[in-house]
Amino acid sequence: MPPHPHRPPALAWQVFRGSVVTQQGLITRHQLRGSSWVRLRHDVYADARLERNHELACRAAALRLPPQALIAGPSSAYLHGVEHAAGFDDDVHVLVPKAARVDSRPGLHVHTADADAATKPSPAPTTRPQPPVSVRPLPGSATLRRTDPASAAWETAVWLDPFRAVGIVDSLLASGLTTRTALTAVATANAGRPGGRRACWTFELADPGAQSPPESQLRVRLVMGGLPRPVTQHPIRLPSGLVVHPDLAWPEFRVAVEYDGRWHADPEQLHLDRRRLNLLVGAGWLVLHVTSRRLHRDFPAVLNEVRSALISRGWRR
Repeated sequence: MPPHPHRPPALAWQVFRGSVVTQQGLITRHQLRGSSWVRLRHDVYADARLERNHELACRAAALRLPPQALIAGPSSAYLHGVEHAAGFDDDVHVLVPKAARVDSRPGLHVHTADADAATKPSPAPTTRPQPPVSVRPLPGSATLRRTDPASAAWETAVWLDPFRAVGIVDSLLASGLTTRTALTAVATANAGRPGGRRACWTFELADPGAQSPPESQLRVRLVMGGLPRPVTQHPIRLPSGLVVHPDLAWPEFRVAVEYDGRWHADPEQLHLDRRRLNLLVGAGWLVLHVTSRRLHRDFPAVLNEVRSALISRGWRR
């Protein structure tokens, strides 16, 4: 028979080592197999009521890491408040000294820190930017040691593919967690390390004006496709006095691109978008729309359409 649900108060909303709590007599091995708990990795369990997010994955990983280890890269960015930086099933990225002898394993990506690395731990903030959904924070979550936001941006730029990395750096800048000055400083300090040029290139592409990861990806792919860099959220004052901000714009050529995510399918939002489109077109702008499906499945055609629009307005490669 399955064990009767049992949740001692000391383990409520907690992440813990199964071997430790059984030795302390808080719970039995048989009870650990009950519905009150979820097994996260070998000998690591959690209260089953906790949301399966990357913070939970980080806490599970931290229980089996040496005290010098730092949550790093996209995992650090998540803990600083960039929710799209990582999910529950993504690897937890950690930075450890070479002497620690910690190996990567499923769910854990270990990076070794050089003695001269500029990466440093970030002090626990008194407040943390809240995600747009209701998430009950884990007890002690602020004590998770992670790299500071600028270092997390550098690590992300080196470790991840540029499309994903730029979106995370965009969000770190947009939320005020880091600044271009801080990014320049960390890039300069790490210029001689492997991946330094890649990180600098990613930082140059970053833009705090992006309002979603897909918008970041669209912007980067257009630039990598040979188009001039667009302006994000460029303010356009229409004859009526209304000011609109298209996602991407080339003001010199009066060409704009709008990314239509799933939320644009809402009837009221669709009505507002179409009204704004009509006003922009009436003011002499050429506006193209890109859907999620076309971004991921038909991008060469999207690139050709935007290129043709720019050429028709006077752009010369």
